[in-house]
Amino acid sequence: MTTRVQQFADQLFEAEVSKNGIEPLTSIDTDMTAKDAYYIQLENINRKVVQGQRIVGKKIGLTSEAMQNLLGVGEPDYGHLLDSMVVENGGRISIDQVLQPKVEAEIAFILKKELRGPNVTTLDVLQATDYIVPALEIVDSRIKDWKIKLADTVADNASSGFYVLGGKPTKIVDVELELIGMVFTKNGELVNTGVGAAALGNPATCVAWLANKLSEFDIPLRAGEVILSGALSAAEVAREGDTFKARFAQIGEVSVRF
Repeated sequence: MTTRVQQFADQLFEAEVSKNGIEPLTSIDTDMTAKDAYYIQLENINRKVVQGQRIVGKKIGLTSEAMQNLLGVGEPDYGHLLDSMVVENGGRISIDQVLQPKVEAEIAFILKKELRGPNVTTLDVLQATDYIVPALEIVDSRIKDWKIKLADTVADNASSGFYVLGGKPTKIVDVELELIGMVFTKNGELVNTGVGAAALGNPATCVAWLANKLSEFDIPLRAGEVILSGALSAAEVAREGDTFKARFAQIGEVSVRF
C-alpha cells in the first residue's frame, strides 16, 4: 500500500467521523485513476471491519447514462455495504449522522448463491438471486459540495451513506425486472418516477457487471449479501423533517424520514 493511498484513506475516514467535508482528492492528485481509488476504498472498508463492522453487501452506482455522462465515464462504480448502514423500513436518520445526503430508490437483490467473476452473465444473476425487495439508498459525500469526479466517489465508497429495505420478498420469476415501475415521493409530493430498465436496461445486468468488476480484486458476491442494483431515477436532496417513500409495482414500498 502506498503512502498516498493511506493518506487519502485517512482523510476520508476523518471526514466521515467529523462530518466535515474535504477537498476533492482529484484536485490534489490529478493523476489518480479509478483503480487507485478502489484501493483507497478497500483500505477504509478493511479498517472498519477490523473495528468490528461487517460487510453485508455491495452497492452499484452510476448505472444511468446521464450520471455516466456527468462524470465522463463509460461504466458504473461500486461500494461496500456495512451492517452499520442499515436503517429499518420507516425508520429515522438523524441529520447529525450525515453530511449532505440525497435519497435514491432502487431494487435490491438478496443472493442465495455466490457469484464470482469474470464471465458472470445476467442469467447467472437471476439463478443466484433468492429474492428482490424495494430499497432506498441514502447517498452521502465526504467531498465538499459534491464536487466529485469518478475517482473521488470511488475512493469515498461510492458516496455510500445508509440504506433501507422494505416491501415484500419477491421471487424474480414472478416479475419482469425491466418493467417494474416506481413512484418516488418526498413529503407526500411526487418527485420522480422510474422503471427497472433505467438501470443499464435491466437491474440484473448491473449485478452481473459488479460480479465481474470485483473479480479484478478477487472479491466475490457472497450468498446472503444485499446488492443495491442502481437508482431508477435522480437522487433527491434530504433535509431535516423530510420523509421519502418509494412504491414499486408488485414488490411493495419502502420509506425513511430525517
